[in-house]
Amino acid sequence: MEIWINPACSKCRSAIDLLDEEGASYTVRRYLDDVPSEDEIRAVLERLGLEPWDITRTQEADAKELGLKEWPRDAKARGRWIAALAAHPKLIQRPIITADDGTAVVGRTEEAVRDALSR
Repeated sequence: MEIWINPACSKCRSAIDLLDEEGASYTVRRYLDDVPSEDEIRAVLERLGLEPWDITRTQEADAKELGLKEWPRDAKARGRWIAALAAHPKLIQRPIITADDGTAVVGRTEEAVRDALSR
């Protein structure tokens, strides 16, 4: 299991605390320092069953500068969104937990983190 976190994020810290309480074995990836490649983002999206705009933090300053709210959300624009996430990792929703069964969840709630633990 791997968890992508921003240590400054309270949701990330809560997810880590829950994983620790449950004795889970996991690896931490500080994705702002160890930025995921476009291929890694594609792989996580496949595991999540989501599109890039579904995991984009559109309220971030970078998102506003890029005008992301105006970008199309369709198959033709998918690569552009993924490139933006790789170039601006602050835009990636957090925490993302990749479960041992090959799936992933956005672990913003206790229920989502427990779901990843059960897989």
